[in-house]
Amino acid sequence: MELLLLHALPLDGTMWAKQMDLLPGATHAPTLYDFGDHIESWAEKALSLTTAKRLVVVGCSVGGSCALEVAALAPDRVSALVLIGSKAWRRRDLVYHSSALQILEEEGLELAWWKSWSPLLSKKASPEAIEATKEIALRQSPEKVARGVRVFHTRPSREDVLTSFSGPVAIVTGSEDIAPGVEISRKQADMARRGRLHVIPDCGHYVPIEKPEVLNCIIRRVLETA
Repeated sequence: MELLLLHALPLDGTMWAKQMDLLPGATHAPTLYDFGDHIESWAEKALSLTTAKRLVVVGCSVGGSCALEVAALAPDRVSALVLIGSKAWRRRDLVYHSSALQILEEEGLELAWWKSWSPLLSKKASPEAIEATKEIALRQSPEKVARGVRVFHTRPSREDVLTSFSGPVAIVTGSEDIAPGVEISRKQADMARRGRLHVIPDCGHYVPIEKPEVLNCIIRRVLETA
């Protein structure tokens, strides 16, 4: 059994730092930004990092979309999914897509952080979590972040994977997450054959940073049942 942790932002000692010891020596946390311009490419290259026959795939935000794509590519190898702040279907929003890219291009990465990503944190997030999330975001180039925005807004809907996947599916959301939020997360847990919803109090979108120990307990339980 190996663990695949997926998020567009790189590890950099921060994003998945608290999860790397869940399966020592058998955990992979790639930087998806480096894997091309399509979610399918991200999934293919993430999957190529390991030859393990059994994988538990954990995805946060757009990483959850990539996790579903990995399951679509290799359903025989993926034993369980943990989807954090993720949405299986895509609603076309050309205005928001264009606006996010325009902010990056015209106003820079730091202002994009304050407008687009800072509001996703819980109002009760610790100063350390806020600073860590901001720091890891601002280390990226605007070009890489723009690539992530494009991949997110052009990904296919994957309700088919969510509803047909036969293994355990843990749907994780912060109680204060607005993207996608508790109600959509509950709907997705109900859609999955073996879905289970986990709502984490006083937490926003970036669960691996805001509430790492709670997330670790969830992942450990999934590993035990996968």
